[in-house]
Order: sequence, then C-alpha cells, then structure tokens
Amino acid sequence: MSLPSGRKAEVIKTYATKAGDTGSPEVQVAILSERINGLTEHFKTHVKDNHSRRGLLKLVSQRRQLLDYLARVDEARYKSLIEQLGIRR
Repeated sequence: MSLPSGRKAEVIKTYATKAGDTGSPEVQVAILSERINGLTEHFKTHVKDNHSRRGLLKLVSQRRQLLDYLARVDEARYKSLIEQLGIRR
C-alpha cells in the first residue's frame, strides 16, 4: 500500500531537515512508518493476507536498517526521530 501524495508531502514537510529534502534518513523512516502503520490497520480486517504480510516484513526490515545507520552516524538525530515517531527500540 502506498501513501496518497498529499499525505506523503505532509510527512516529508514535517520531517525534512532542510528545504527540498526527500532523501534524508529521517524522511525515509517517517514514510516507511506511515506505510507500516497503514498495513498494520489493513491486517486487523484481513488476517489471512500473507502476501501483504511479506511486504510488511520487508518494510520493517528496511526501516530497521535506516534506523541502525542513523544510530551509527548521529545518535542524537536517532533518539529524536524515534521519540517523534513513537517507535519502540
């Protein structure tokens, strides 16, 4: 499931570190988190949708890799991001 373009632009605007920023780890993790939350809601009604579940696991893994990178490069940015997004670690 992809995000509607308006919602994606809103997420980018919220987590961008500078104007025109779409590729920073913060923005990428925020977009992935939105998609993960959407799929989590989807699975509350479609329990047996195993094909989408595989996609969810790939998204979670990708988000984890980006968060590990951010923790390795800049601990303060990592901590503020997981605090903003409410991600458990």
